[in-house]
Amino acid sequence: MSRATVPNLRRRQLALGALTVLLHVLVFDWFGGQLGRSSGRHGAVPEPVAATLLAQADTPPPVPPAPAPPQPELAPPPPLPEIAPEPLPPPPPDAGAAPALAADASAAAPAVLSAEASGQGDAAAAPSGVESRQAPLPAEVQAQPAAETAAAAPAPRRYKVDLPPPADITLDVVRVDADGTKWNGDALLSWSVSPAGYRVRVEAGIRVVFAHVNLLTLTSEGRLGDEGFVPTLMTEKRRGRATTASHFSRDLGLMTFSASQARYGIAPYAQDKATLPLQLAAIARADPKQLSGKLDFQVAEDRDAAIYSFEVAGQEEIETRLGRIATWHLVRPPKPGAYHSRLELWLAPAYGWYPVQIRNVEANGAMTTQTVSKIDNKNPGS
Repeated sequence: MSRATVPNLRRRQLALGALTVLLHVLVFDWFGGQLGRSSGRHGAVPEPVAATLLAQADTPPPVPPAPAPPQPELAPPPPLPEIAPEPLPPPPPDAGAAPALAADASAAAPAVLSAEASGQGDAAAAPSGVESRQAPLPAEVQAQPAAETAAAAPAPRRYKVDLPPPADITLDVVRVDADGTKWNGDALLSWSVSPAGYRVRVEAGIRVVFAHVNLLTLTSEGRLGDEGFVPTLMTEKRRGRATTASHFSRDLGLMTFSASQARYGIAPYAQDKATLPLQLAAIARADPKQLSGKLDFQVAEDRDAAIYSFEVAGQEEIETRLGRIATWHLVRPPKPGAYHSRLELWLAPAYGWYPVQIRNVEANGAMTTQTVSKIDNKNPGS
């Protein structure tokens, strides 16, 4: 190899080495640039989030609404003046009846000797000396005659009377509730005479296992006169209820009640629930022919009064523990607007016309029947 060839070869090797170095520098520089851009991309915050944050930062905070101006306090209304209650007007007259009567007599106690089988419990004590709770009468009523407290009514039917002798009448009680539940018990109708007048007592109850539960006690006091029984006070005590009193103020001619503000003019032959069966017996004893047509009586109840209208349904025999007894059957049918029960009485001529059977059929179908089992006549010759 010549000396001229060796320099050329070295120059070519140097040029190739320089080119190689340059290529490596370029490659490293490009790769480094690529790495820098990749790192910057992964480390940057995503544009949507940045936009969201900027939007939230640029949005001004909401302005709270201005508070409502305070309302002036309203002055309390002045108190209403007290209005004195107006006195009760006299009730309208009942067509064909002697007194003026309200048309809403209670149907809860329509029977003369009804036994309310209202459940089990201890016997209710009968009132002995019940305190009178008669409602005071207005001054203008006390100053007026009785005729001015009730509207005029037609002349009542007149009756002859022959009082039955005092007696104790024991009756068997059978009650069937509207749902068919049956109860058995007993009742007592007792009346006596003293120089002060008469006293009638009615008790009715049921038998529960070996106990007797008294459900109803009625007492009536008054005098005897040409009209028969002339009541002055009736008290009624039902199991679980307070004792009520019905007053016959004969001097004022008014009937009032402790359990209500009702008041009525007293009609001739007015009775209460305790004396009514005996009053019918007195009319029949005087003359059975008087048991014809309608027999209307004003009857005091526990808080009101009503006209009881009886009719003779016929003559029939009934079965009793005293045997078969011939009777006159009297019926008081329901009266719309006044009472909703049916009341039936059987009077026995052979037993002094005493009531030997009493039945009450209530509006819901419940029925209470009381049938004589014993009569202790205190004056057998009468």
